Amino acid sequence: MTDTPARQHRQVTALSRALPPWSLLAAGAVAGGLLGGAYGLVRTPVYTATSYVVAVPTEKSDTATALGFAQAYGRVAPQLAVLGDAQVWAGVPVKTLRESVRTATSPDAPMVAVTATSSRPDAAADMANAVARALTRHAGDTEQSTHVELQQFARAVRPAEPSSAPATVTGLVGASAGGLLGGLALLVRPRRTVGRGGRAAAVPGPAVAVDTHGQL
Repeated sequence: MTDTPARQHRQVTALSRALPPWSLLAAGAVAGGLLGGAYGLVRTPVYTATSYVVAVPTEKSDTATALGFAQAYGRVAPQLAVLGDAQVWAGVPVKTLRESVRTATSPDAPMVAVTATSSRPDAAADMANAVARALTRHAGDTEQSTHVELQQFARAVRPAEPSSAPATVTGLVGASAGGLLGGLALLVRPRRTVGRGGRAAAVPGPAVAVDTHGQL
């Protein structure tokens, strides 16, 4: 004869009450650590490479102007005009460059950082260098009007290690999350009630009022 859902629920509730409080925390931490570590092992590693270009003022310009154009070039780098030229040197389509390449500028230095990510270390370096080269070329076409020259400051090199978190880190994050869930489960866990003879204490009913009719 199979157990009914109500009976199964009572069995699970009784088992949860019988377990010590710390068991939920330990089980959650262990399960989360195993899942996090497994995720770190099976996922594809990500490599990051960064190339730097610097804006240099000409004789008809100054450092402040170069700094302003560096900010502008940082916003122009992800545009189709630049990525269209970069795809030839990177060997990947424009869509891949748009998804994988990011630029960053500094408010204090006339420099643009071109960062690329990929599952292959050589592809990450090639994409970063290709976008930096295309950006420098486009800046050179307008140098006569901007009076600012964009030069290669540092080429991206092939990264030796992935930038994504290793399995140990993902395992620790998973263990922390699992422990937190275990703590939440401990808070909503059914509590044991105490009564006489194992039964819930009965609530006394209201006292019967004395009939005072005719006693006045």
